[in-house]
Amino acid sequence: MAESPKAQDGKIPTVIVDNVHIVYTVRGAGAPKGSAVSALTRIVTRKGNPNVRKVHAVRGVSFVAHKGEAIGLIGSNGSGKSTLLRAIAGLLPAESGKVYTEGQPSLLGVNAALMSDLTGERNVILGGLAMGMTQEEIRERYQSIVDFSGINEKGDFISMPMRTYSSGMGARLRFAIASAKNHEVLMVDEALATGDGKFRRRSEKRIRELRQEAGTVFLVSHSNKSILDTCDRALWLESGTLRMDGPAEEVVAAYEEFTGQK
Repeated sequence: MAESPKAQDGKIPTVIVDNVHIVYTVRGAGAPKGSAVSALTRIVTRKGNPNVRKVHAVRGVSFVAHKGEAIGLIGSNGSGKSTLLRAIAGLLPAESGKVYTEGQPSLLGVNAALMSDLTGERNVILGGLAMGMTQEEIRERYQSIVDFSGINEKGDFISMPMRTYSSGMGARLRFAIASAKNHEVLMVDEALATGDGKFRRRSEKRIRELRQEAGTVFLVSHSNKSILDTCDRALWLESGTLRMDGPAEEVVAAYEEFTGQK
């Protein structure tokens, strides 16, 4: 990633994706890890491993996100949405092209790593520190994080190890921790797909609050309703390419027509 260019036309860019291509390697189920001998043989004979293939996950995607926007990413499974977010977060290198960001983007996914052997309470503290919050800030926001997650509504789960949590409880706590801090760029990957309707409404409200606090929010969701309720703009990716970028209602309508959901 690189430092973002200056504001233009009164809009402050927070993320610029410039003709980005992302290629990664997939190892087949029967592919051996290999040895020095087999690797040397392939190098000498110029033969590749037949069980390993390259996947061109993102193909020449370009767009600019601005401060105050909430942007939904939609598309079929495997279209490159999550891969693109990981590249913006600096977790995946681009094969070519550039990603410019303002500050350090924060990626929240349902698989975000917390420590399963530690209690929810310890994970709140460690998660807050990892996001750059001070200990005082964590103390001030601790109870609101627990209350927002709702994991204590049916018992004192916050004092129990996270390995005892359901997947939904873990995802709610991750979202509560990540959204407790104001982010310049916050990326949410399917976090709203977990939990009941009550928690989804709370999450959507919090994303709207983050926007009003002048951050930029990206949301990957298979729920078109969540995109429409939360975002004012949408990017439609299909087979790694950016098929459409525009107002959320227009992009979702075109996607639903394409997929036969209408």
